[in-house]
Amino acid sequence: MMRVSDICLEKLKEFEGLRTKAYLDAAGVPTIGYGHTQGVRMGDVISEYWAEMFLKADLYDVEKQVDSLGHWNQPQFDALVSFAFNIGFWKLKTSELLKTIRNGGNMRAIKKEFMRWVWAGGKKQKGLERRRAWEAKRFFEADELEPMKVRDWSDFHQ
Repeated sequence: MMRVSDICLEKLKEFEGLRTKAYLDAAGVPTIGYGHTQGVRMGDVISEYWAEMFLKADLYDVEKQVDSLGHWNQPQFDALVSFAFNIGFWKLKTSELLKTIRNGGNMRAIKKEFMRWVWAGGKKQKGLERRRAWEAKRFFEADELEPMKVRDWSDFHQ
């Protein structure tokens, strides 16, 4: 199973923002850390360490779900996990974005689909615009691990 890169993990922390005291998110759900909601009660307080642990645990399910959708290189995987972590896996699975990717859409078409998801509460959100721009850019970055994957390792033990 694929896991997000350190690049993606750091971006997710930046996008989600750290809140060590429980708060109500835009939907009125008690939230803490980097967007963690499971079992959170108002009045809860956590450390940065535990916020990161909760983030990694929350990401695990999303990583499994995105991994089940196809074969991705690392940048594609990072972009789709970030997207699904933000909007929910079901919305990714049924989205025009995923259909466009699977139908071999070009870069312009795929970036356009990412950028459709910048609205919340009937308003364009600057934070979502930044996040979608990063996801669209990341989706098309070169896989920094690709040269290692295709290298002929037969001479390694000589």
